[in-house]
Amino acid sequence: MNSFIALLRGVNVSGYNRIPMAELRLLCAEIGWSNVLSYIQSGNLVFRADGKRSSLESELKQAIDRRFGLSIEVIVRTGGDWVEYVGSNPFLDASQREPNLVMLTLSKEGPRECAVEEIRGHAQSDERIQQIGDAIWIHYSHGVARSKLSPALLDRLVGSTVTARNWRTVLSIDRLLHDGE
Repeated sequence: MNSFIALLRGVNVSGYNRIPMAELRLLCAEIGWSNVLSYIQSGNLVFRADGKRSSLESELKQAIDRRFGLSIEVIVRTGGDWVEYVGSNPFLDASQREPNLVMLTLSKEGPRECAVEEIRGHAQSDERIQQIGDAIWIHYSHGVARSKLSPALLDRLVGSTVTARNWRTVLSIDRLLHDGE
């Protein structure tokens, strides 16, 4: 069995798409995943399983739909991928000062070739965007709420569903990953 991270998009946000994490961990165990850990209520899972990322994404998405009646997008990455993300943050200076303003943005499919340039074209002048591998890092210098880079816009520009986690959450997931090994 290999270590994986599953990121659910848009759960437990302002009362919508409510999924209790204890029930989600139980559901994951029922579909055969082990060592399932969660971090905060926004749908961050670390687990061990056999299979490919795309199969695990589909399996969890279908299980959530059956159990909770919700259509939730799921993005899965390997533990090795996550270690690379942690080591490749291009905005470490900002991450140390304001960890909630630096986001790791991951997409269901790899970003389109022109995605970063198009995102920069919609960003505010002081927002920084950089792609490293399949990750797009965004430093929202004045906060996410003030940005024009909405999830729907990012989905369109990247070419598939995206979800983002701030640097503090990225590090917390990394700790869970290493605790679960």
